[in-house]
Amino acid sequence: MNLAKKIAAIFIIIILSIMIAGIYGILHDQITYSISPEYYTKFKFIQFRLLEGNDTPIRNLRLLVAVTGWMATWWVGFIIGIILSMLALRQNLLRAMITTSVKAILITIAVAIISGIAGYTYGSIIIIYQPEPYAGWYIPESVTDINSFVIVGSIHNFSYMGALAGLIIAVYFNFRKRSEQNT
Repeated sequence: MNLAKKIAAIFIIIILSIMIAGIYGILHDQITYSISPEYYTKFKFIQFRLLEGNDTPIRNLRLLVAVTGWMATWWVGFIIGIILSMLALRQNLLRAMITTSVKAILITIAVAIISGIAGYTYGSIIIIYQPEPYAGWYIPESVTDINSFVIVGSIHNFSYMGALAGLIIAVYFNFRKRSEQNT
């Protein structure tokens, strides 16, 4: 395969990875906003500087949550896309490069989703069973539903760890696919 096609494939893989990660982030944050709106209004919107004081050009909170989800995940997709596209260079066919990479991206997303569910479970369990369930958590003083805030924080933390674990599994998948093609 010529160099131009490989470069095109790299860009396609990176763009696909960014788009899939961004969409994942938007959907993820829509779900977690339903669990704890305060996690966004009293933490995430401020963290991403989407609220200056109490003013934002975006009045629709669900749209603001979508912007937050995109901002929190597109860069993860960029990193994943770079790593997977570099591994894809080992493929000899353009279609194989893109197909293997998309499958690897979907593996990463699946592990992140499963990890987010584990984060929900973990967040729920620490609230019930730990003597000091909020120790070590940043919780703004004005939060009224601390339990939901911690659960959503756990979901977010576990999802990021899941993306890393998913990437490791996806890299392994990529190497396995290459080994299968060589036999």
